[in-house]
Amino acid sequence: MNTIRPPAVAGLFYPAEAALLQSTVDQLLGDALVQTAKSTHPAQQPKALIVPHAGYIYSGSTAARAYAELAPWRHSIHRVILLGPTHRVAVNGLALPETDTFATPLGKIPVDPAARAAIIDLPQICSSDRVHAQEHSLEVHLPFLQRGLDDFTLLPLAVGEASPEDVAEVIDRLWGGPETLFVISSDLSHFLPYATAQAVDRKSCGKILALDTTLHPEQACGAFPINGLLLAARQRGLQPRQLALCNSGDTAGERSRVVGYASFALYEPNESHHG
Repeated sequence: MNTIRPPAVAGLFYPAEAALLQSTVDQLLGDALVQTAKSTHPAQQPKALIVPHAGYIYSGSTAARAYAELAPWRHSIHRVILLGPTHRVAVNGLALPETDTFATPLGKIPVDPAARAAIIDLPQICSSDRVHAQEHSLEVHLPFLQRGLDDFTLLPLAVGEASPEDVAEVIDRLWGGPETLFVISSDLSHFLPYATAQAVDRKSCGKILALDTTLHPEQACGAFPINGLLLAARQRGLQPRQLALCNSGDTAGERSRVVGYASFALYEPNESHHG
């Protein structure tokens, strides 16, 4: 029997009505593509993205900058490995869902059975629908992926306490080829005054650009999956690039207590790309 994880934060973090959600995401992606067109950076397919997961009015424009990078490869990316931090249910290691499908107002995405089977034996992996049921850090990315890619399967992993080595081992097993994209879900600092947040977030972005695997959850709520990606990136020679950085005081919030957002793309080394 096909089991479905229904949307938990539709109407809260993003529009619940399909037509409005589609037009919202398409507008964000369209605006981001205009920004991408101004870049002097050579077009190259990202192997991984780091993308924020707040409500779209806060971080949607920053998220769209990352997803706009996928436009030239929307037909060739067929598997998305999505890792995000747990906010509701504590977990040791990384939790797979038990369900076969994740749904949003835009439709259903199949969970990749082969990818699940490839990591299920690892000691840091568990399976739990309870961990996934109310978790927004993965769900908010799905509409962007649904509008930004053609046909793809999903492997959603909710990451709790996990070492960089534990996360990197999972990433390594699922590395695949150009059909596989990794998306790490993370916001940056939380509830600092505007100027303080800017300074803290700039430092955190510097760590990511240096592939420094010592980020703390106070610096980025997705620190555990980010550190694992950065370790894998270091081992495989990936080159990171910062695409956008802002905070909620820049978008839709007051400036006395802000949340930071950044997006990054990481690229595999090749002879035509020199950073």
